[in-house]
Amino acid sequence: MSCEIHKGDVGTKMLVTVTDCDVAVDISTADYLSIFIKKPDGTILTRTGVLETDGTDGKMHYVILSGDLDVAGSYKLQGRVVFSGLSSYYTSTATFRVERNL
Repeated sequence: MSCEIHKGDVGTKMLVTVTDCDVAVDISTADYLSIFIKKPDGTILTRTGVLETDGTDGKMHYVILSGDLDVAGSYKLQGRVVFSGLSSYYTSTATFRVERNL
């Protein structure tokens, strides 16, 4: 994430890492990669995650599009991966602030 995020920003990369007991989970063979963004008003956006590298490091990202950050305030971010056989992992939640503009 950039140092400061503003309402209406587009192109900000939201990066999450999937871990289990502080060890990166290999997500290279995951069937679904999701990133959830919870807005200050409680609305939850579900976005498709993209592997950051080859997936062996557990990292995935989503690049913010127009309309995603339409409210200033405190947001939450969480990732989820699903593998065949229905095993799945959620990441820890992270909080980030979206600043107002003039």
